[in-house]
Amino acid sequence: MKSSILLTAIALLSCQQKESAKAFSETETVSTTGQNIPFDNSSKVIHIMVALCDNKYQGIVPVGAKIGNGQDPDNNLYWGCAYGIRSYFKKSAEWKFLESRKNKGQILERIIFKHVSKDAYLVTDAYDGQYIKNTTADFLASNAGSKKDVIEINGKTIGINGNAQLLSYIGHDGLMEFDMDEDYNNIDGKSRNCIILACISKRFFGRYIKNTKSRPLVWTTQLMAPEAYTVHDAISGFVLGETPQQIQQRAAKAYSKYQKCTLKAANGLLVTGF
Repeated sequence: MKSSILLTAIALLSCQQKESAKAFSETETVSTTGQNIPFDNSSKVIHIMVALCDNKYQGIVPVGAKIGNGQDPDNNLYWGCAYGIRSYFKKSAEWKFLESRKNKGQILERIIFKHVSKDAYLVTDAYDGQYIKNTTADFLASNAGSKKDVIEINGKTIGINGNAQLLSYIGHDGLMEFDMDEDYNNIDGKSRNCIILACISKRFFGRYIKNTKSRPLVWTTQLMAPEAYTVHDAISGFVLGETPQQIQQRAAKAYSKYQKCTLKAANGLLVTGF
């Protein structure tokens, strides 16, 4: 798939080095469908799921071998490089890095942040790029409320997956190549929020998101580069309680700035709602 992702990748700065981390506990990586696990729901929680860029296992125009290795989060285009989720948010003045947790399963690394002034947490997961369909399934199941989980951080239990208020998918739009095995109908009557930064995500994710009853705050109409600045600025608006239109405008302005395109073009690419 030809997109601006390739052009952006060529201009990326060098990737960051490995971070010290501790491993997941088993309870953090399994679905807890149908269970009511107590957690502190007073905090806003944003859960981002990143399908690492993968030349071998995804239908993309290949990028550089190092940044396109979906099994190497430290150097991956969507995670460890300058505009990857981990690198960008660790440099953000709005978010405080709390912890990195490494794993040998499908989720290779989990990074947890706390907002510097609001009661909000950000949980970011780097999925092995060969499991892009599983990443998509986890994202959709979380939106539908059929996949819920909790984690503990600094003595506090917070909700992730379907227990989070905002869910985001970042990466290649695998739905261009495969269909999902279920419809992801909402099972708990709760309406969550989502941001989907992947090429033409409104078209390919649309029917599934309608079934989940989730509210698409930002998704895309064209090919795009799913880099961290767009979701970062959109999340800033969500934490402040802004409207979907204000959140979309933040995303569009960030994309316009970093991609050096007009704001009109960015507004045509990044849209809100159905």
